[in-house]
Amino acid sequence: MAQAWRCSGLRWSADGPALVWDGGRRSALTWGKRVAFGVTEGGVRGCVGARGHACPVGAVVPGRSTGARCEACARLDRAHSVAADTLADDPRPYHVYLAWFGPGMVKVGITARERGSARLLEQGAVCFTWLGVGPLMAARRTEELLRAALRVPDRIPYAEKRAVRAALPEDAADRAREIAELYGRAVALPAWPESLVREPLRVVDHAGVFGLAGVPVAVGEVSELVAGGAVGGELVAAAGPDLHLATGGGLVVLDTRLMTGWGLVPAAGDELTVPVRQFREAAGVQDGLF
Repeated sequence: MAQAWRCSGLRWSADGPALVWDGGRRSALTWGKRVAFGVTEGGVRGCVGARGHACPVGAVVPGRSTGARCEACARLDRAHSVAADTLADDPRPYHVYLAWFGPGMVKVGITARERGSARLLEQGAVCFTWLGVGPLMAARRTEELLRAALRVPDRIPYAEKRAVRAALPEDAADRAREIAELYGRAVALPAWPESLVREPLRVVDHAGVFGLAGVPVAVGEVSELVAGGAVGGELVAAAGPDLHLATGGGLVVLDTRLMTGWGLVPAAGDELTVPVRQFREAAGVQDGLF
């Protein structure tokens, strides 16, 4: 019986995306690479624990969960986190940024300066610009200012991001236009915290990094993994946690967060024997991939 591996997620670096496995091993992902794996027969999806610790009760979690944590571990994981506003005394400087995912999809957010653009790659931001840098609470107040004054959200669902990736403007200047316009409105606002140093407009474009040029329209997305199921296809593009795989039934998106918590084994072929949710936008295709 093949050794089962456990995936701890997709990571982005200057070298591109890579799947990381428990124990530290990495599988670099390049365009055209075949991605194929099976889920162990009779297996269950276990909670991945929190903050480097195993789940104390070994809980089983739903296949559709992108967090792969039980309620108790999810609460622990969010404790003392920037997202939960429990790290007000964090001494690190933070960047405030504007990120663009497609027409009409701009969000504001913050990330520790030491992380560079990693957070933007993880979110699948097609392009972004820094707005300013300063202490955590000043960055958070600026984020709230933009949300209230300009009605810019701090979250955009992944389903909405996936829906527009095959229809992005081809020209980088067109992709940067919305974010540049919003940057101008943002820096013109009064009441910016004095401790936040404003950054000049420099739009960074990730379309090439993600391999989105000419990417076909996806026909669906994997909704969950199941015991005994298999996923296989050729990697066409990757953005955030998503892999765009060319399969025998068309281009399908796999959110790699669904892989965590399962025992995975090598597999062959370019077929999917896991549930796939068909996209409504994909006209003229069959109701199911299998």
